[in-house]
Amino acid sequence: MRCASFYIPKQNKLEFKPLGDDAHFVSRDEQTIGVADGVGGWDKNGIDSGKYARSLIVNSSTNVNNKLLSEIIDPKTIIREAFSKNSNLEGSSTMCVVTHNNGMLRGANIGDSGFLVFREGKLIYKSPTQQKRFNCPFQLGNHKRSDGPECAVEMELGVKKGDVVVMGSDGLLDNLFDWEIQDIIKTELKLDDHDDKYNNKYKDLAFAIAGAAYYRSLDRYGVCPYTIASAEAGRKHKGGKMDDISVIIGHIVCNWDMLVSSSSSSASS
Repeated sequence: MRCASFYIPKQNKLEFKPLGDDAHFVSRDEQTIGVADGVGGWDKNGIDSGKYARSLIVNSSTNVNNKLLSEIIDPKTIIREAFSKNSNLEGSSTMCVVTHNNGMLRGANIGDSGFLVFREGKLIYKSPTQQKRFNCPFQLGNHKRSDGPECAVEMELGVKKGDVVVMGSDGLLDNLFDWEIQDIIKTELKLDDHDDKYNNKYKDLAFAIAGAAYYRSLDRYGVCPYTIASAEAGRKHKGGKMDDISVIIGHIVCNWDMLVSSSSSSASS
C-alpha cells in the first residue's frame, strides 16, 4: 500500500490554535495510517483539542514504527495504547486507524472521521460513523462525558491491486459526497503504477481531494453532506462546513489470495 497525505487547517482567529484541530500519521513501512480530529467545542474553555489529537497521533506513530505492540498491527490496540498515554491532557478527539497486511485491511474508528475504499472506479466500502446526536461524535478524552477506546468500531475487508483507500476527518466527509471523491480519483490516478512519478501522484490525489473539500467549505450556497444532515436534524445550515481537512491516501499495488470478512465489536450510532 503506497500512501500520501495532505492537511488544510481551518482558518482560525484563535491565537492559541495555529495548527488547527486535526492530526494524522502515515507509516509507509508498516502500511498503517491514522487520523485524529480534536473536538472544537473545547475552544470556549480556552483548551486546544488539537494538542490532544496531536498527542494521540504521536503516540500511535511511535508504537507502530517501533513495533512495540505486536508483529501484526491491531488498530484498536493502537488507539487504546495512544489513549492511555493521554491521561493528563485536556480536550477530546475522534480517531481512526487503518492498517494493511497481505491483502487484508483492518480498521478501528471512534467518532465521525473514517475511510472509504474504491475499486475500479466505484465505492465498495465506507466505514460507519458514531454520533450521539447531530454534530456530536463519540470522542476519546478524560472528561466524564468522553468515551474510551472500547467504543471503537472494528472493521476487516479484503482488498486487491488497484483499490484506493481514502481516509479523512469530518472536514472532508462533511463537505464532499462519496461520488465526488470517486470522480476525483478517476481523474487523478491515470499514471501507470510503475511510472517514475508514482510518489507524486498520490500526494497530488490527496491534494486534489483536500482542495475540493476546502473550496466546498467556502461555498456559502452549495449543498454538501453536512447541509443534508443539518436539515434532517431540524437545523438550518447553508453551504459548506468550515473545518480542518485531513486526507490520507492508500493505494493497493499488489495482489494477494484474499479472505473477505467484516465484523464490528460495537454498533455505530
